[in-house]
Amino acid sequence: MTRALIVTGTDTDIGKTVVSAGLVAALGADYWKPVQAGIAQGTDRDAVERLAGLVPGDPRIHPEVYRLETPASPHLAAERDGVIIDPRHLAPPETKRPLVIEGAGGLMVPLSRELLQIDLYAHWRFPVVLCASTRLGTINHTLLSIEALERRNIAIAGLVFVGDENIDSERTIVGFSGVASLGRLAWLAPLEPAALRASIETSLDLDRLRSALEQQA
Repeated sequence: MTRALIVTGTDTDIGKTVVSAGLVAALGADYWKPVQAGIAQGTDRDAVERLAGLVPGDPRIHPEVYRLETPASPHLAAERDGVIIDPRHLAPPETKRPLVIEGAGGLMVPLSRELLQIDLYAHWRFPVVLCASTRLGTINHTLLSIEALERRNIAIAGLVFVGDENIDSERTIVGFSGVASLGRLAWLAPLEPAALRASIETSLDLDRLRSALEQQA
């Protein structure tokens, strides 16, 4: 049985791909992004492969089900590309190792005119790692995202804050939501595999994530 964590975010460009790559390296996990929109400048799968320190073509990196040319929300990209995203084709791959699943954009991103991404997560029943920025606005965005997950009874493994330290925002979000913080991942420059893995291992509560995976066995 596949044991998985879903890495999602409160918005697009929030740091999901970097967090996913770090978790793949630190947990010895596989990686899968089911829907990729906008492939001209490279894909998140390519970025994770590089940032996790894996060789090109490593079998731990699973291919996307849908690769869309148009850089837009998946529902619109699919329409412009003449593709129909069928949720029946979006079954997570069977893996022996833990699986990190990276979503496209935020929770409420539409995959079609009938399906929101969060509803696909509710169907899969895997716990979510919610990535949140530390910038202004994060309290509102994060609490709304947590409320949406809880309304659908989706388990939240924890929050990963990404960016510069903002102690009050982090404390406020945890206090209002009751969701555990897994830690904060600072921006890394340069962003290289060894530095990312070291930062993930020292900054995040990996034991909590390992426990969330073990509970699925």
